[in-house]
Amino acid sequence: MQRVERRAVLGAPPAEVFAYLADLDNLADWQSGVVTAQRSEGEMRMGSTALVVRELMGQRMEAQLTVVEHDPPGRLAISTEVSGVRALATLDLTSAEDGSATDLGFAMEIRGSMLTAFMEPMIASAASGDIDASLERLRRRFSEGA
Repeated sequence: MQRVERRAVLGAPPAEVFAYLADLDNLADWQSGVVTAQRSEGEMRMGSTALVVRELMGQRMEAQLTVVEHDPPGRLAISTEVSGVRALATLDLTSAEDGSATDLGFAMEIRGSMLTAFMEPMIASAASGDIDASLERLRRRFSEGA
């Protein structure tokens, strides 16, 4: 198992940031590597699914995402499995700067099967770059005057 973690402070309160992150219509705007996202049905909640097309390590692939934690405005976790590699993305939001900002933790756990475990470090490296790019997009989105 490989784990990648990053943090960023965003210039909006947790409830506003969570609402943006939990809206799949925004996913391709903020998450690096995502080309499209289509919710299976209704609003995002625990157990919701979506079909996402993403580019990772130069390849385009479809993946079904499942919401495994949905606790507004503090935590959102989504899991997926593609070609024997499971990924769990966790977003933890806490209040910062007297409630006017959000401290966002973005973590990704990557687990390969017996046949794909050797790929974990490569995937984690690619995920690290995607997380950094995603947090930069979110910083710009929630910067002062956005």
